[in-house]
Amino acid sequence: MLAGKDRGKTGKILNINKVKGTVLVEGINLYKKHQRPKKQGEKGEIVTLPRPVRISNVNIVCGSCGKATRIGVRIEGDKRSRYCKKCGAIL
Repeated sequence: MLAGKDRGKTGKILNINKVKGTVLVEGINLYKKHQRPKKQGEKGEIVTLPRPVRISNVNIVCGSCGKATRIGVRIEGDKRSRYCKKCGAIL
């Protein structure tokens, strides 16, 4: 995360919505939802769920250097490979 209350945290991307420009990241931007009891005699509960975050506030973390980085693309023949702009490692 680059901005917001969870700035500096990392997590796994669960879902990408290209139309709205948002991503759902595991363990980031969590909120509590009060859920009604489903059956009679059960108690209601408070569930913690992740909310979507704008794509502009998220960055990819390189596996080799461990830093948030931008992605570059190299084309070698017919193959297209993504690489880390900071250390140059292939992702």
